[in-house]
Amino acid sequence: MLVKIYPENPNPKEVRRVVEILREGGVIIYPTDTVYGMGCDIYNHKAVERLARLKGISLQKANFSFICHDLSNLAEYARQISKPVFKVMKKHLPGPFTFILPASASVPNIFKSRKKTIGIRVPNNPIVREIVRELGNPILSTSIKALDGIAEYLTDPELIYEAYQDKVDLVVDGGFGNNVASTVVDCTGEEMEIIREGAGLLDD
Repeated sequence: MLVKIYPENPNPKEVRRVVEILREGGVIIYPTDTVYGMGCDIYNHKAVERLARLKGISLQKANFSFICHDLSNLAEYARQISKPVFKVMKKHLPGPFTFILPASASVPNIFKSRKKTIGIRVPNNPIVREIVRELGNPILSTSIKALDGIAEYLTDPELIYEAYQDKVDLVVDGGFGNNVASTVVDCTGEEMEIIREGAGLLDD
């Protein structure tokens, strides 16, 4: 299923339609402020396992991140967030960043066998943020790439749908995506460290 949602004014009816699929254990593809992402409800174990299979990796080794609507529930999923780290996150989010933080005890059990960290994303894209707000909790997220072995990000939603229509339950057409992923910042050490240069430029 391909659903068009306009970023300037996301249609609540279409947003609810997407959320219903997530609540039923569906896997969706959606726009962010960087590349298109693929994700599911973090609390649906079968959907999470399916997402890992679609990526062709074990759940224990997967570097998925949580897409949040804002930072209001950050303490629910991450712990030991220092004031300097929170200040940087507040300044740069919503934006093209993934912040790696120590995971809290509230992170679903299916992730507990992994290293005890979690990536947090608040994209500057109203479509996916409205989906998360309506859902009521974060969605698990991973970026999508071409399926022909070429390590390129797909940017055209119609081509994405053509490639993934038999693999996911719904593709959200939110316009052309970017071909540069988010900047990943590791906040688990004494100092913040950029471990992947991406679309975001980090400043103090």
